[in-house]
Amino acid sequence: MKTLLFTVAFLFILSECYSQNYKKDAFVVMNSQMLSELIPNNIQVEILAEGFGWTEGPLWLPTENKLIFSDIPSNSIFEWTEKGGTKLYLKPAGYTGKEKRGGEAGSNGLLLSPEGELVLCQHGDRRIAKMNAPLSKPKADFETIAKNYNGKKLNSPNDAVYDNKGNLYFTDPPYGLEQNDKDPLKELDFQGVYRVDKTGKITLLTKELSRPNGIAFSPDFSKLYVANSDPDKAIWMVYDVDENGLLKNGKLFFDATDKTKTLKGLPDGMKVHKNGWIFATGPGGVLIFTPEGEHLGTIITGEATSNCAFNSDYSELFMTADDYLLRVRMHDVKNLH
Repeated sequence: MKTLLFTVAFLFILSECYSQNYKKDAFVVMNSQMLSELIPNNIQVEILAEGFGWTEGPLWLPTENKLIFSDIPSNSIFEWTEKGGTKLYLKPAGYTGKEKRGGEAGSNGLLLSPEGELVLCQHGDRRIAKMNAPLSKPKADFETIAKNYNGKKLNSPNDAVYDNKGNLYFTDPPYGLEQNDKDPLKELDFQGVYRVDKTGKITLLTKELSRPNGIAFSPDFSKLYVANSDPDKAIWMVYDVDENGLLKNGKLFFDATDKTKTLKGLPDGMKVHKNGWIFATGPGGVLIFTPEGEHLGTIITGEATSNCAFNSDYSELFMTADDYLLRVRMHDVKNLH
């Protein structure tokens, strides 16, 4: 009898531990059955790690078979692997100065250069930089890619993406400044979207957005999507990219301002699936759109969700949401509409 009771109790504990790996308040809202081709109807959002300050910038490293992500308040980047779980990857990550400072000093968006180098949007250092070290042996040795525009310091680069020609596009809101838009150290009187070409020349593409944030290209690089994290104008814009890599024909892609009144989160980071669908973090969690702007549905995370990333074969979607790192396993569909 004692053995039986022990076995039952042990199985109960295992069941409880297993169930805690999933967010019980997470689910998917299907606005279109098209979404079920990619996202399971009985979606389970896994908790891979938790207890951070504010997670951001998830990036899959295919050569290392691991995910890395920023924890902005702790000025750190962490790594996650299926077998090893979570551990520190790099610190400092966004602020390398000696003087103490507050605010969002760490790294935000992370990406790989065409050469496979780690590129960081560094809030505290107010620049975009690349790490001068192999991905397998990270160290806080950085080389500046962009820090100034017309002789003035950038605000705090937030997110970035490369085009197919090796040009870097990035957003520059004021979130990394200790007093945000009112910070006396702010030198630019606008928040811009920029391009850095392969010679290092920085071009202002637009300054029409109040809080430019997430940024992503369509699969053919003809369109650029930019999120605006302003609660009074919570929108995504889409731009045509001309033959010179400049933006034209900017238009509203989707307006989620009304959703911010009842749901956590603002338009933030985003990634584009290989089929062209846009996975955009925003009110509620991760909103999924067609290239035409149809809102197919939302992965409700129960948290303010900052960014997302796919693994190499698009079978997994990772999400950074408040103090969590989350994952959704997706259908592997070869031919989607």
